[in-house]
Amino acid sequence: MSQLFDFSQFPDLPPEVMKAVSALQFELSVERAARQHEQSVVAEKEAFIAELEALIEKLEGQVQDYRRTKFGPKSEKLDPAQLELALEDLETAIAETQAQIAEVEEKIAASASDPEKKKPRKTRKARALPENLPRALRVIEPDSIVCPCGCGDMVRIGVVPQARLRRDDRSERLDYIPARYQVIVTVRPRYACPKGRTGVVQAKAPAHLLEGSWPTEALLAQIAVSKHSEYMPLNRQSVVMARHGVPINRSVLADWMGRTGAAIAPVVDHMAKRLMADSTRLYVDETTAPVLDPGRGKTSCQRRVTDTTTGYLWAVLRDDRGWNGPAPPGVVFHYRPGRKGEYAAEILKGFNGTIQVDAYGAYTHLATPKRPGGDPLRLALAIVLEPMAHNGSLLGAWPTQADQGQAEEGITHRRRGAVAHRRPLQGRGRHPRVRPGPPPRCPAGNVPPAGR
Repeated sequence: MSQLFDFSQFPDLPPEVMKAVSALQFELSVERAARQHEQSVVAEKEAFIAELEALIEKLEGQVQDYRRTKFGPKSEKLDPAQLELALEDLETAIAETQAQIAEVEEKIAASASDPEKKKPRKTRKARALPENLPRALRVIEPDSIVCPCGCGDMVRIGVVPQARLRRDDRSERLDYIPARYQVIVTVRPRYACPKGRTGVVQAKAPAHLLEGSWPTEALLAQIAVSKHSEYMPLNRQSVVMARHGVPINRSVLADWMGRTGAAIAPVVDHMAKRLMADSTRLYVDETTAPVLDPGRGKTSCQRRVTDTTTGYLWAVLRDDRGWNGPAPPGVVFHYRPGRKGEYAAEILKGFNGTIQVDAYGAYTHLATPKRPGGDPLRLALAIVLEPMAHNGSLLGAWPTQADQGQAEEGITHRRRGAVAHRRPLQGRGRHPRVRPGPPPRCPAGNVPPAGR
């Protein structure tokens, strides 16, 4: 820094004056530097505060969008899976903004003039990872354990050998080992008598699910689970495998899955038989499933590969864990082209017991003596009413009846109770062009099926 006062122009000044002027110049320069540093710190903090305010405003907008998306009015045509994708993106954006806010707050705290006034960091609530996960122990030792006093090496503290307790600082993090493909080379050595007196001895070749093909059973299970449980089509799996250095065409994967389905079909059939034979109560329900049907009812110029028709998956479920039942839980899905009562009778052929179903009329004939393939079933109907029926029950069960009218009378009684309680709500939520009419009258002997 240049001097504020040039002593060369005043050679006759006493040394005491020159010393005092030099000290004054030094104090002025220190004060000027301190002032400039304080101004830069203030400007930096103001910039941090402005950035923090912008991030907070951004976070408030993201939270409002999240609440509006999750709790606001939605179209009935909106797929729940699409809603989950939107919420996932919003939650990711909110977490990113919160991390940016925490980083700016740390910068503001680090720029504080008094370190003792720094805001302590918030401690997160400790969460335990599942005990069934394997633990990989990694011990980080100091660079040196030589004691500075010269007595030798330091000793480890916080260990009680008798109680087998360790009071070291421990932390747990969740890790992931990336999946990798490997080639299993199976070698079957041949052994023979050195003198040629006996034949050749060799181990038998292990059985494979797909003979003469590359994939192991583990790889086939991974492809099937990814396709049917994780909704990952075969073309995407083919891209992922190529990225890992295993170029397998989609048509090859489709061939593997088709042959695998044919191979495990007897296992599924056996599961269905065991569910019927070892159970006294089953849950049965059906749901729609789009099925590819290109060109159905169209001319050649209107046919498209994406044309679909509606099929149905019938689920037969057993789950007795609620009352510690001895039978293990299980579920088998049966595909049928429709939801007629004949399909229910076909699927439940040979089962005698109780089925818990909804009020769909396809199940009512199973509780009659005319039921094909077995004795009349007990029906446990789970009906959701708005509000609850006057008898206070949502679950009605009938024993095996020899009289069809008694079972139908019970169903009709619950439907009439539902109609009576829905009557005050009939005028709400209707289209203005639809006139609310009286509820249809259903005689006990002619009960129409209750569609859903």
